[in-house]
Amino acid sequence: MPLYEYELCKGDCIACGGRFTLRRPLSAPALTQCPACKKAVKKVLSNFNTPSITKPLSISDAKKSGFTVLKRVGKGEYERQ
Repeated sequence: MPLYEYELCKGDCIACGGRFTLRRPLSAPALTQCPACKKAVKKVLSNFNTPSITKPLSISDAKKSGFTVLKRVGKGEYERQ
């Protein structure tokens, strides 16, 4: 489920601090009121993380990272590289 950030349209609140984050399913209707103080809220665009891979991983990179690299020898048979 994605995380959504909301902030109050007007004023401030002791309960929610004026800005809060909720985990909601994509199928849920849009939130219009703060669950704590019942004031009107709007959805805020937030940052997200994406993996940054600068180059394709190689066998030597996998070995340096501690992975065991296997090579298929036959049907159901593998050996270490």
